[in-house]
Amino acid sequence: MSEKGGPSDGKGNPQKFRLSVESGVVSDVAGRNEAGGNGGAPTTPNGQRVVEFTTPRAKLIEEANQAIRADLQAFPRALAAYEALRGDPEALAHWDMANYITMRKLGYNDHGRVHAFITGAAGMAITELLLEGGVKPDLMESGVGDPDDVFLTVILGTMLHDIGNQIHRAGHEAHGVALALPILDRIMGPLYPDPFKRIKVRSFILGAINCHDLNPAPLTVEGGIVAVADGTDITKGRGRKAFSLGSVDIHSISALAVDQVVIEKGRDKPVLISVTMNNSGGIFQVEEILAPKVIRTPLRRCVELRATTRPQGDEQILSRVRLDGDHFVMDLESGEQVEVEVMDSQKQAQQAVAENLGLSSDSR
Repeated sequence: MSEKGGPSDGKGNPQKFRLSVESGVVSDVAGRNEAGGNGGAPTTPNGQRVVEFTTPRAKLIEEANQAIRADLQAFPRALAAYEALRGDPEALAHWDMANYITMRKLGYNDHGRVHAFITGAAGMAITELLLEGGVKPDLMESGVGDPDDVFLTVILGTMLHDIGNQIHRAGHEAHGVALALPILDRIMGPLYPDPFKRIKVRSFILGAINCHDLNPAPLTVEGGIVAVADGTDITKGRGRKAFSLGSVDIHSISALAVDQVVIEKGRDKPVLISVTMNNSGGIFQVEEILAPKVIRTPLRRCVELRATTRPQGDEQILSRVRLDGDHFVMDLESGEQVEVEVMDSQKQAQQAVAENLGLSSDSR
């Protein structure tokens, strides 16, 4: 892996979170804590949290766990909720069954426990950067809660967002809301003695779960964080198991082309998400999965998205891609720059249905 434990992005901005995949065994990172050490997250000398994993990703859950716990040290209510969730038997069963249906029955990528921890860690990094950048999440804007409540909402929302897949992929968002309710009530009860506030905070979590796949698109910043965090889990570690189970399609193959996702402070916006591909086929993951979740959420003005290919990859067609509004600007190897609209198939389908029903975009 290039730049192991690098202190920054090369421009002085510390990376908040990095997912990186390489073959062989999980690599040591300079300055990381040894197992059984002080219990903190593995870090580089400057404090960057690092998660490195291979396939199978058994080590990743513990690495992500440590990264999440490090981000929540200053937020006792959110940390208590997270600790309760990660050991909750009902949640553990939900994650396993969601993975069974999506991977074994549908041949999709990972939607279980590992995916929950990855998106949880990514959500913590995005939330921290947004708050540092002066963005006021809806829980705070509405006067319902404080940063502790925001982190609690994001960690519970990200880690429970896909449990509805155990019923079926179709309608999994609504199924997830129903399945999450008893878990949320059990975890949040001791943390929120005031039921009035507890129900209000819970509504933000349920909204995030319901909207994480943009069907419908989220209306809150917290919902946007959950959706974007979900979209960042596109590395080859997620696609390899589906591929090995016989699911050879554009989703599994393109996922194998994504080596690394880095979440860090942006130059012009609070958050920069950088995707490194070993093959230009990985652009499908960026265009079909991640970019729409940036464009169609309240995080649109807060997140920069860039993708690059490694020089030693396949015969290069493009060298860099960045998101500009709802268009990709592509730098080709020939030196030409091309601008193309992001293909948001879900949005197109919704527009087609509305047109068939004679509804205008203003009346929806």
